[in-house]
Amino acid sequence: MAFLNIWNITRRELVSYFNSPVSYVFIVIFLLLSGFFTFMVGDFFGRGESDLYAFFQWFPWLFLVLVPALGMNIWADEKRMGTIELLFSLPLTTFQCISGKFLAAWGFLIFAVLLTFPIVITVAWLGDPDYGPIICGYAGCFLLGGAYLGITCMTSAMTSSQVVSFIISEVICLFLIFCGWGPFTDMLVNWAPAWLIDTAASFSVMSHFTSIRRGVIDSRDIIYYCSIIVFSLFTTAMLLKNHRS
Repeated sequence: MAFLNIWNITRRELVSYFNSPVSYVFIVIFLLLSGFFTFMVGDFFGRGESDLYAFFQWFPWLFLVLVPALGMNIWADEKRMGTIELLFSLPLTTFQCISGKFLAAWGFLIFAVLLTFPIVITVAWLGDPDYGPIICGYAGCFLLGGAYLGITCMTSAMTSSQVVSFIISEVICLFLIFCGWGPFTDMLVNWAPAWLIDTAASFSVMSHFTSIRRGVIDSRDIIYYCSIIVFSLFTTAMLLKNHRS
C-alpha cells in the first residue's frame, strides 16, 4: 500500500511536470547549455579523443544552477498556496509525500539528461569510445542530480519563497563543490593542515563525481550521494512535521 501511494504521488507530479511549459523551457535550456559547454567551452573536436570527458566535466556546475531552479517549488509552492495542509489531510504519510515528490522531480531530471544521447551517438560515430566511463558518467550525473535535488527539496521546505529556496540551495551546493575543488583547495595549502584539506575534500561532490566519471564505481561514492539524499529528505520531513494536523 505504501509503495502504491508513493507511485500515485510520483505519477501525479510527473504529469504536472510534463504538462507545464516551464518544464520544457528547462529541458531546452539544459540541452543548449550542455551542448555549448561540451562543444564550445570543452573544445570537444579539438581534443581529438572519442570520449565524453568534455561533456561530463561541466555537470557539477551546470546542475548547480539548473537543479535548484527545477526543485525550488517542490514545497515552496505548496506552502505559499496553502495546499500543503490539504495534501497532508489525505491518508498519506509524510514519508510517502516527500518520496513521491522527490522521485518525480528526479525522474524528470533523469529524463532530461537522457535526452543528451545524440552526443553519445556523435562520439560513437567519430571513433571507438570506451562505453564503460560513459555509462558510469551518466550514473554519476544521476546521483549528482539526486543529491542536488535532495538539498533543494530540503530548502524548499524551509520557506514559502521560491527565490529564497533557490539561493539557499545554491549556497549549499556551491559549498559542496568548493570544499574539494582543486583551485580552491590549492589556496588552503599554505595555511591549513593537510588532514583538514583531505577531510573537507572527502565531503565534496567533485571528488566523488570525478571518480565515477572516470569509470570507477566505488561503493563509497554511491554511499556518499545516497547519504546526502537520505539526510536531505529526513530533514525535509522534520521541517514539514509542523504542517501535520
